[in-house]
Amino acid sequence: MAEFPWLTTIILFPIAASLLIPVIPDKDGRTVRWYALIVGLMDFALIVYTFCNHYDLSNPNIQLFESYSWVPALDLNWSVGADGLSMPLIILTGFITTLAILASWPVTLKPKLFFFLILAMYGGQIAVFAVQDMLLFFLVWELELIPVYLLLSIWGGKKRLYAATKFILYTAGGSLFILLAGLAMAFYGDTVTFDMQSLAAKDYAINLELLLYAAFLIAYGVKLPIFPLHTWLPDAHGEATAPVHMLLAGILLKMGGYAIIRMNAQMLPDAHAVFAPILVILGVVNIIYAALTSFAQRNLKRKIAYSSISHMGFVLIGIGSFTDLGLSGAVLQMVSHGLIGASLFFMVGATYDRTHTLMLDEMGGIGKKMKKSFAMWTTCSLASLALPGMSGFVAELMVFVGFATSDAYSLPFRVVIVFLAAVGVILTPIYLLSMLREMLYGPENKELIEHEALIDSEPREVFIIACLLVPIIGIGLYPKILTQIYDATTVQLTARLRNSVPTLAGSASVALGEPMEAPAIGNSR
Repeated sequence: MAEFPWLTTIILFPIAASLLIPVIPDKDGRTVRWYALIVGLMDFALIVYTFCNHYDLSNPNIQLFESYSWVPALDLNWSVGADGLSMPLIILTGFITTLAILASWPVTLKPKLFFFLILAMYGGQIAVFAVQDMLLFFLVWELELIPVYLLLSIWGGKKRLYAATKFILYTAGGSLFILLAGLAMAFYGDTVTFDMQSLAAKDYAINLELLLYAAFLIAYGVKLPIFPLHTWLPDAHGEATAPVHMLLAGILLKMGGYAIIRMNAQMLPDAHAVFAPILVILGVVNIIYAALTSFAQRNLKRKIAYSSISHMGFVLIGIGSFTDLGLSGAVLQMVSHGLIGASLFFMVGATYDRTHTLMLDEMGGIGKKMKKSFAMWTTCSLASLALPGMSGFVAELMVFVGFATSDAYSLPFRVVIVFLAAVGVILTPIYLLSMLREMLYGPENKELIEHEALIDSEPREVFIIACLLVPIIGIGLYPKILTQIYDATTVQLTARLRNSVPTLAGSASVALGEPMEAPAIGNSR
């Protein structure tokens, strides 16, 4: 147990600070937004300090572990910890949320409630990545949904109630599968426990393990999102404000990917050996289907939303690759997309504030009058289409090479998957560059261009994009700055997964071309 409860403090500090917002004397929202920004910066600084001084990069196991008995009658403990899977996402959460608070400067409708929800959500999101108790995980997963629902339903667009209701129905419905599967795991065997490491150590009957895996996959597939459980996302993004966009794209989608790695792969490795080919196929479907759908969208928000779904398909392929490089690429893709998605959606919000339209047909030629926005739109779009030198390129390349070199699948299956995924990669620059052409170049909408409200980006907006582009380019040029955080954990996890391949995966591979052979365990890089 850690000498000082670092993670507990990181989680509870923004939640406790949010409870003081109602008593802050403030008429126009200026005081409360500065208060929220200071709280966000302090918590992010605490995350960075804890990582730099109390996290061991070479240790693949849970660190900073804290456990306190909470409800003894239910065997519910406050258990939190961090390893290579959770620490990068905890840092990402602090970074994106702090920038989202800064992006909330124009909010004038009920500012106290808005920033209260943002800060409460801050702690809840970190808790999702840190908790080590299954019942507690379910509770924080559910509680995190409430602020998102309110942020959508109060500050959203014209169809905000429809989008918020759809979001809560999909995600709350998926959460029932987490509860049912978690209870089944807890009560299986001679001992009843909700501790995740104890649950992972249980020897489940294979049929039960397959059912548990399927239940978790449905629940986390909604959040990732995986086709066909994705339909809530374009509606939510279509109605959200810029800061909520940043939280949805930058953090919430990553909760689904993290949970699939943490629970499906790490806790149920034998079932993962059977389901891995399905994950890979679903990943390719995500990439191609969402890219084609994004290409057809005329609404700017929905175009970027489908782009997010497409990019998250690489996470599924990496998780199912059975290689260190593929799994490492999946984690890198989650962090990379969190940064790139947040930057694109922030630009969408900033552009809408000026043009008051989301239709590409009505935006022609705005680049001539908004030169800073032109530069930022172009740079963020190039990052999204995986330009070499940016984080998206490294992540997708790692997933491609990791899967292509995996000896857990037949050669024909690998060739088909890599080819289809490459088609999605080719589609991405087509729809993104065509989007830039329509928005920034023309044909010109003279009435819009001559409008006085069409001013260029202000320093606050330039600063937010600059903060996002620094890690995007930094990781693209030197990916080890991020991969060293989780390498020890992903290598250990891959070794365990590869141990499970000979047990059951042969039955899945028969349909893919040839029986699997037991692969050698070790680093595939």
